[in-house]
Amino acid sequence: MKTLGIDLGTKTIGVAISDDIGLTAHGIETITRTDLKHDLAKLQKLLDEYKIKKIIVGLPRNMNGSLGKSAQQVFEFIEKLKKAFAIPVDTWDERLSSVEAERLLIHADMSRQKRRKVIDKVAASIILQGYLDYTNKKCSQ
Repeated sequence: MKTLGIDLGTKTIGVAISDDIGLTAHGIETITRTDLKHDLAKLQKLLDEYKIKKIIVGLPRNMNGSLGKSAQQVFEFIEKLKKAFAIPVDTWDERLSSVEAERLLIHADMSRQKRRKVIDKVAASIILQGYLDYTNKKCSQ
């Protein structure tokens, strides 16, 4: 089942997809946010193009596991996704996904300017890969 991963930000939306069998995730796009209609139209195009069956949205948690203001914004966006698209939408803990993405890109010796362009889709890949790893491990037990 092909799954779409989202790293929701206030200015951008990082997007990743899984392979057809749900083992690996890779970043495909960073959407520059303008308004909800534009955001949903871009996501609809990706859902159709890649035949997506499920959406996973990164849920920002505080380090102690509690939910803050950013989490409320994610929940509001998820409600809009559920109204717009007839596919399941779920969350995955995104703590430190952007930090890990930054670390990976620095390790790859990518310049700061290039990192800014791809960090959101890399973070979306990390979020989605975490979800895929968990569900695949859970299914194999």
